[in-house]
Amino acid sequence: MPAEPLLRALTRMRGLVLDDTALVRAVGSGRQKGARPRWRKVELRYVDLKAGRRLQVTTYDEQQAHTANHEPGDAARQAVDELLDEPFGNWHVETTTETHQVRVTKKLEAMVHTTARAPGFDTARSQAPEPRRPTGELAHDRRKPRLLPEDDPVLVALGIADEQGRVKPSRQAKYRQVEEFLRDLAPVLDDAVEQGRVRTPTADDPLRVVDLGCGNAYLTFAAHRYLSHVRGLPVHTTGVDVKAQSREHNTAVAESLGLAGAMSFVQGDIAEAVLDETPDVVLALHACDTATDDALARAVTWDAPVVLAAPCCHHDIAAQLRRAPTPAPYAMLTRSGILRERFADTLTDAVRAAVLRQVGYRVDVIDFVDSKHTPRNTMLRAVRTGAQPSASARAELDEVTRTWGLHPKLAELLGDRLG
Repeated sequence: MPAEPLLRALTRMRGLVLDDTALVRAVGSGRQKGARPRWRKVELRYVDLKAGRRLQVTTYDEQQAHTANHEPGDAARQAVDELLDEPFGNWHVETTTETHQVRVTKKLEAMVHTTARAPGFDTARSQAPEPRRPTGELAHDRRKPRLLPEDDPVLVALGIADEQGRVKPSRQAKYRQVEEFLRDLAPVLDDAVEQGRVRTPTADDPLRVVDLGCGNAYLTFAAHRYLSHVRGLPVHTTGVDVKAQSREHNTAVAESLGLAGAMSFVQGDIAEAVLDETPDVVLALHACDTATDDALARAVTWDAPVVLAAPCCHHDIAAQLRRAPTPAPYAMLTRSGILRERFADTLTDAVRAAVLRQVGYRVDVIDFVDSKHTPRNTMLRAVRTGAQPSASARAELDEVTRTWGLHPKLAELLGDRLG
């Protein structure tokens, strides 16, 4: 594999990144000899928002992630050009058909290694770029690359797709939710493995995933299928839910898919969940109100390396705001009931993220897909780094809770770790 001029290689990668029908994900990391980029790592992918298709750029420093969305066209090109100008030592670009690894040598040349996508990644049916559309048709109407094809057996077993492998019209929103969740899971797990925070799983010691408050486990099954079938990782997944019906239903689905040995479901409270082995990845997807706090606290007590939580409702902080007088000069934020509820949502998740940072996690807050099934569209992605929080960050958290008279459930549950 001979070296080639760096500019030529990056120009080729630029074309792939700007192709919203083909790009799955691009990651820049490391540094070139004698230089240091502004960010520890950057990640690019396309997302579908209410405003349309956008290039989402997430930049990571040592403490947190910063996300910006750019409209395709001049805005996206400018953002990509600025990032390619940064002295990153490595670029990893995944498309629907290939994976490209670019390594910058000490002589500032490029070593490029290209491979076809792993077996099980269905590009022929659901991920091929669509034909060119008529001029004037909206860019965000173009079909997005799929991580789980419509005819995947898991989607059929869950009732999202019919027996012919077509997503049911009434389940389109759920399918989109599955896809967006997998796009949120993949980069944070890759980063954790790359940084050595999650060991490389083996058949004897598989990746351990637990979903706290799994319900009917749509996303639990999707995550297991994606990690094991598409990514080819040895995985054992456990779902925990308080309802016996959920355990019985999910166990039957797992057995019908031949996953009885790789997936297990137990009945129990989130706060009291006990596992035979500590998990590598903890999911808490749409656990209601303080059940999300219970799940986050459980993950922290396990020292889970990766945590993804998509909160559902935020009644606890909303009730505290209603009971306490609003501090000056913020009355306008809580005078209207609907604004107070939305503010409570934001405040709850901001405090949760701050608490997680206090106990050694790097946290980014991102958009999660919204649908008729998931009216809340915020996700907390956390990776355990063990870093000590700054005094200013702790003072900021204390000031917010004191000013608003809050008693956050997560801070209460982790009181012994917060000190």
